[in-house]
Order: sequence, then structure tokens, then C-alpha cells
Amino acid sequence: MSDRTLGVVIPAYQPDIELLDRYIEQINDRLDPTTILVELDAPTPETALAVRSLPVMVNAVPQRRGKGTAITAGFEKLETDLHIFADADGSTPVDSLADIVAPVRQHQAALAVGSRRHPDAEIADEQSLLRQFLGGGFSWLAGSLLPVTLHDYQCGAKVIDADAWEQVHEHLYEPGFAWDVELIAMAGALDLSITEVPVQWEDQPGSTVDPVADAARMFRALLTSRHRAKQLTDERLHSVIAAQTTQPTPLIEEVSEL
Repeated sequence: MSDRTLGVVIPAYQPDIELLDRYIEQINDRLDPTTILVELDAPTPETALAVRSLPVMVNAVPQRRGKGTAITAGFEKLETDLHIFADADGSTPVDSLADIVAPVRQHQAALAVGSRRHPDAEIADEQSLLRQFLGGGFSWLAGSLLPVTLHDYQCGAKVIDADAWEQVHEHLYEPGFAWDVELIAMAGALDLSITEVPVQWEDQPGSTVDPVADAARMFRALLTSRHRAKQLTDERLHSVIAAQTTQPTPLIEEVSEL
């Protein structure tokens, strides 16, 4: 059995406290992590107090940073060998989290990506037809444009080796839901080993994702991630474009100032 330590980051915005409490208990029992850190955005005083009563570390900030910024901030605080994030709604059950951790813990991959669309995935409750259509179309397009071909880029559970994180983190800019895609694209461009792990999954009500508005943002982010991945592989055209445009601030610099 590997003794590599595990740190868990849970990005949360208006979480269901009872559900989160159960999920944290299950994570502790099944994964035995060294650290569980809840990155809590824009909580009410009541929500902040309730989350702080749970057996976790909590970093609460007054503003809504977005999923990508919250996970990046959490990963930067971890001192463990492996870093995993899981969505606060518990859509990915802990047995599947354990499956995602296994290949990274066993040095079989630097990044393990949970997958709802893998042929071996088990879906307990499907998304709406619109979200299924948009998600499937996005995955197909991402597989066509990015250096990594997967069935699913956006499942809310991924594990990365701490050494791989040190290579990737300076290349991440997306503050919101597109962060997952950028992480995979940058890891692929850096030639890090990536594995896709089928999960059990259940769609949870109350998602903060707007399937139409966020689809447009995701498409723009996909093109940006492709451009940045091409830069990392020294493709001349993309390097020239980058040299002539103002570059945004990497997330690791932004979170260090928060």
C-alpha cells in the first residue's frame, strides 16, 4: 500500500451543508486524507459558521472567485503528495474518488481525470437533454482541438501529483468552470501522463452552471486553451500571436494576493 499523502480541496459556493457534511464524512472514512480544505466563496455569515463547524480546514473569502481560482488557491496551500478536488454537491461518490486517486498514487499517471462519459461509467441520474447535448458536443470539439483526447473534460473530480502540479500551475488562467479543460490541455502540452477513469455519477439539482451562457464561455476558453497549449509546444504562429498580445495574470499570482 502506498504511503503517499492525499490532500482534498472542495470548492464551494452556497453549499448544501447537510449534504457537504455527509460527503466529508465519507471522504474521511474512505480516502483517509491528510487534509480536507473547503474553499468557500461569498458565504453568508450563517453558511460560513456552519462550514467551519465541519471537520475540515476552511478558507472563506467574501467574493465569488470561481471554481478554477478556488481550486488553484486550495492546491497551492496543500503540502501533500497528491492533490484532488471534488465538487461540493457530491455528484462523484467516494468510491469513484478512490478509483481516480489509485493510478496517481501508484505512479501510473501524473493526472487522473474522472469521466462521466466513459463507456464504463455508471450514471444514476442523467442531466437534462440540453446539458447532455451541449456536454457531448463540447467533449467532441475539445478532443478535436486539444492535445489530449478524452470522453469527458469537465467531470468534477481530478487528481494530480504534486510534482506535476508544480509544472502545470503557472500556465493556468481560467477562473471558472473552464479551468478543468485548461488543466488537461496544459498537462498534455507538457507531456505529462494522463489517464481517464470511469466514475459512478449522479446529477445533482441546484447546479450553478448556466448551460447556454456557460457553453459560450467554455467555447471561448477552449480556443484559448488550445492556443496556450500550442505555445507550450513552441508552435511558431501561436508564439508570435502571444508576443503581440497582452497576457493575463496566472491564477497562482492572483491567489497569492488574496
